[in-house]
Amino acid sequence: MAAARIEHLVTSGTFTLDGGTWDVDNNVWIVGDDSEAVVIDAAHDAEAILQALDGRALRAILCTHAHNDHIDAAPELAARTGAPILLHADDLPLWKQTHPERAPDGELTDGQTVKVAGTRLTVLHTPGHAPGAVCLYAPDLTALFSGDTLFAGGPGATGRSYSDFPTIVGSIRERLLVLPHETVVHTGHGDTTTVGAEAPHLQEWIDRGF
Repeated sequence: MAAARIEHLVTSGTFTLDGGTWDVDNNVWIVGDDSEAVVIDAAHDAEAILQALDGRALRAILCTHAHNDHIDAAPELAARTGAPILLHADDLPLWKQTHPERAPDGELTDGQTVKVAGTRLTVLHTPGHAPGAVCLYAPDLTALFSGDTLFAGGPGATGRSYSDFPTIVGSIRERLLVLPHETVVHTGHGDTTTVGAEAPHLQEWIDRGF
């Protein structure tokens, strides 16, 4: 058994893209033990995330993609903890829309492994919702952190800039639905699901077109 555990908090704010703004609730995931952790998607509220960390060493801030609602609190969290912000390079154009003066500290690349608290998270590049969208797979924890690539009920949205529906379908089919069916999918918004619960519905999503 891995010493690492998964913790979850929900933060609230806004999502802005293509001239529109929407109120959103975001899932923030913390993977770690009693001494160290990583944060997946520093959304909206650095203070709430700091309180959840409760003094643990923050090893990295992992960004599943660079829509503003997933990264808006990342620079403050980094400044207050010294943790590096890691993002896939293909999402730098989106990142710069929100943080033009502050670049990420490093890249997430496909196949890269992030280690924390005796467990490992493997980066899976899953473009479609955003060009540099990634998921983080933690087999020791039977967990996938899917960002906005896969939700309970289907793919993430692809109706706005930098997104593409055939691309996200390919990412889900080839990278996510091949994982063990018992894998729990920890999403960027809303409820968790499992690979097994979503896999039978792929053709339905293709037929409906979203």
